[in-house]
Amino acid sequence: MKLYVETMDSVVIDVDVDGRVRLDGDDWIQPTLQERRAILYAAKNEIESLTELADILERAGRPPA
Repeated sequence: MKLYVETMDSVVIDVDVDGRVRLDGDDWIQPTLQERRAILYAAKNEIESLTELADILERAGRPPA
């Protein structure tokens, strides 16, 4: 996984079940409340973008009615 978090100017590359994250080039950290909020915001935005992309590609792949 790679998630760019603009407000942190960092890339999350992994997360564990305890909520710790590993940022590109760093060790595992327990994110602060602000960092968790920034990561969640970036993740939700990415989910919306990917959902939109998938919807567009699925519609484009259908034969005309």
